[in-house]
Amino acid sequence: MAHQTKRLQGQLKEYDRSQSYGPREALELVKKIAAAKFDETIELAVRLGVNPKHADQQLRGAVVLPAGTGRTARVLVFAKGEKAAEAEKAGADHIGDADLVEKIQGGWLDFDVAVATPDMMGTVGKLGRILGPKGLMPNPKTGTVTMDVARAVKEIKAGKVEYRTEKAGIIHVPIGKVSFEPDQLLENFMTVIDTLIKAKPAAAKGQYLRSVTLSSTMGPAVKVNPQRAAAMDREV
Repeated sequence: MAHQTKRLQGQLKEYDRSQSYGPREALELVKKIAAAKFDETIELAVRLGVNPKHADQQLRGAVVLPAGTGRTARVLVFAKGEKAAEAEKAGADHIGDADLVEKIQGGWLDFDVAVATPDMMGTVGKLGRILGPKGLMPNPKTGTVTMDVARAVKEIKAGKVEYRTEKAGIIHVPIGKVSFEPDQLLENFMTVIDTLIKAKPAAAKGQYLRSVTLSSTMGPAVKVNPQRAAAMDREV
């Protein structure tokens, strides 16, 4: 059994690890037991009844969190001319084309999200081996390959987060900070769950929401009852 620190031992005494809680109660517990000296991120982990080995059961997309993420993402935009001007006006942190490609090839990665206009993808494609493994490659499924760069930048700055199924069919999504009010976290939670339910692949069979957990950066996971997570009334 892995060694448990005194802090973790104290956190685990605050709740019943075998119990599955309602979303609001689980969020309040995560906030209560968070013990780090910094404002921890609260992460939602959902195990779905899908088989990611099959292309028609892979989920990938993005969702704008109503209450934001608690941090402002640094956005890079690959665009030229008028679209570059639109990106600048929308608040993009870095804008360019071949010059940015060369800079990234040299090892620079001082950004959180990359957006590109479709015409730039031929050039940006050269960065696949660099950006792909880090999840930074622009992709139409997440809205980061688009002609509407202004909208993309504004949504990302407002709290847009990406999600995708991992090998075990699990999706991890940050839904805010410990400092957020419970109502803000609950609203973000509901938005992500609703998005995943709407994105359910037709080929998925059986129970769709297999397990739902919430945790802070340094805290243990708190189980959420999947049925209550999917229900319209998430107050309990």
